[in-house]
Amino acid sequence: MISERINLFREGEYAYPDAYGFMPNMVSCIHDEDERIRPCLLVVPGGGYRVVSPTEGGIVAEKFYAKDYNAFVLTYTTNLLDKTPLRRQPLSEIARAVRLLRKHAAVYRIDGSRVITLGFSAGAHLCGSLGVHWDDVRDPDPELDAFSARADAMVLSYPVITAGNEAHRDSFTALLGRNPANEDLSYMSLEKHVTEKTPPCFLWQTVTDTTVPVTNSLIMAQALIDHHVRCALHLFSSGRHGLSLADAQWASGEYGEPYTMEQTMHILSLVKNGTISLPEEMRKSLLDRFDPENRAERSPLEPNREVSIWPDLADAWIREVLGRCSDN
Repeated sequence: MISERINLFREGEYAYPDAYGFMPNMVSCIHDEDERIRPCLLVVPGGGYRVVSPTEGGIVAEKFYAKDYNAFVLTYTTNLLDKTPLRRQPLSEIARAVRLLRKHAAVYRIDGSRVITLGFSAGAHLCGSLGVHWDDVRDPDPELDAFSARADAMVLSYPVITAGNEAHRDSFTALLGRNPANEDLSYMSLEKHVTEKTPPCFLWQTVTDTTVPVTNSLIMAQALIDHHVRCALHLFSSGRHGLSLADAQWASGEYGEPYTMEQTMHILSLVKNGTISLPEEMRKSLLDRFDPENRAERSPLEPNREVSIWPDLADAWIREVLGRCSDN
């Protein structure tokens, strides 16, 4: 397997004020046993636009690697400290990631006409944002801008969709701030922007999700149906939010190297040494939640056998919708 970090921007191209040295990137999971061209899967973890969850990154890429994809995990900019709303920064990053994948398709041994985004929670909102707004996102690099940012299909896992009554409000606070304009909320309500050009979409969620209401998936599915976009919707009868693969590996906590937490961990180090000054309550909350030295022992997780079949369902759907990659 070829695993390497791919920075999305060159020096001087990236300027989010609260990045604290972080650079948005992808980590690859590429077959090296032959020269075959394979479908491309871009995995986009969730985390409420405040972190990029390691539980939905590498293990998911490896699962689909085993299903004969070349996969990539996107680590995008997040807003942990609530200082600077992200606005369209993550959208510009996922768009650039798709364009880079297409530009270097031969190097990465991927089929540029079979690029699939797979997102979780807020990461699914980011994939969906690209799915409905891809034509809005221009790249300042003319060479990259010549490539389409539209994914060929998207898989949305327990997705944040609407900024309306059923919103996951924290995600939109991280994106737009505490007093967002109505037009910004409308722009980020994905169901309002589905068109016939929106990519085919596979959605899945549990009915008992108490973090992001299942209505989000239902609203999006209805919008896709109304605009004649091919879609599949799988609702599982029970399970918590954030199930990722829902299998034994996920339940064990063995997620591999937590590279998606780079920005978060660097911010925490600056909080701990006093470089970043925060109110004591917020400082303690962050350290208790994320600092390995402070974090309490987590409650054991259990696999969810019903939900754990979703990667097989998604793979079958992708192959049916996009066709099998040629064996050249």
